[in-house]
Amino acid sequence: MDIVILAVVIAVVVLGALGGLIVGSRRKKQLPPPPPAAPDITAPPAEPHVGDEAETPREEPRRTIEEVDLPDGSAPVTVEEPPAEAPEIEIPEPTAGRLVRLRARLSRSQNALGQGLLTLLSREHLDEDTWEEIEDTLLTADVGVQPTQELVERLRERVKVLGTRTPVELRTLLREELLTLVGRDMDRVVKTEPEDRKPGIVLVVGVNGTGKTTTTGKLARVLVADGQSVVLGAADTFRAAAADQLQTWGERVGAHTVRGPEEGDPASVAFDAVKEGKEMGANVVLIDTAGRLHTKTGLMDELGKVKRVVEKHAPVDEVLLVLDATTGQNGLVQARVFAEVVDITGIVLTKLDGTAKGGIVVAVQRELGVPVKLVGLGEGADDLAPFEPEAFVDALIGE
Repeated sequence: MDIVILAVVIAVVVLGALGGLIVGSRRKKQLPPPPPAAPDITAPPAEPHVGDEAETPREEPRRTIEEVDLPDGSAPVTVEEPPAEAPEIEIPEPTAGRLVRLRARLSRSQNALGQGLLTLLSREHLDEDTWEEIEDTLLTADVGVQPTQELVERLRERVKVLGTRTPVELRTLLREELLTLVGRDMDRVVKTEPEDRKPGIVLVVGVNGTGKTTTTGKLARVLVADGQSVVLGAADTFRAAAADQLQTWGERVGAHTVRGPEEGDPASVAFDAVKEGKEMGANVVLIDTAGRLHTKTGLMDELGKVKRVVEKHAPVDEVLLVLDATTGQNGLVQARVFAEVVDITGIVLTKLDGTAKGGIVVAVQRELGVPVKLVGLGEGADDLAPFEPEAFVDALIGE
């Protein structure tokens, strides 16, 4: 029995020893080897460094705000700002004879109307077919039906009396008849200088796209060139940047611009413009109104309101209707409606160069019974000219 117990004890001891050996070997495999001992190196003497290698600065005593000497204020420091550059004032070219200088711009109208008529009238035999071609030429040039019939009838009579027709005689005949048709005796002066007061008041009206705001700016240049001082009223408060555009035109010639908020009351802006024109002693106040669709009754009524409000200061001296000459007979529909709302006193024909027909001058005057006073013959700042019938007709028929 004792032998059995001894054997069991020995077996237990052997098993325990074997287990300890196995666990110890596993631990030895999992644990990393101990780091090697760092060598003991003696550091060299310290040297000065700069930049990122500089040593940490030492604490130094600092002064409080009471210990710091502040400036006594006797010599304040001023920062000089560059002076704002004022826009350069331009000097517009004189308006006298401007249409004569711009007559080359009517070359296309000249070919369509004047030269076409001269060619037809120069034929040896003027039969009915030729006279029908003359009528077609006049109608195509936007002269209008009634004026065309009158002109053809007079030409028939004069050619019949004249008999033999030399080129010089034909040119003289056609020039005289066209001058009669255009109207050489109409008062074409833009009334800006009333005798009993200052300033003169000019209302500029028209449909969107006719160049109304640009025409107002160019008209300011015309008046400044003639020695008058001008105030501009930016009453077109509905079109984006219309006031900025007008103000830019004014700054070029030194004209003051009165403007209001976008989508504000245009009548209020027009009223203030006349008020400031009086206070400044200006010669003329030009009021640019919103371009209105003539089919919109409410907007046309508002245009009438602008005129009535302005007349609380003084009567309006001129109401200039701006028409696009390239629209031809369609522009007459616009002219009729505007004439019903405000009393039109004069016409400004823009874009008369290019593809426009010269006969529109005759048609619009006959339709409204008011003269064409200004014509636009290009995109340049000084391409707006007082209308001169003789220079206009001479441009149509050529040299």
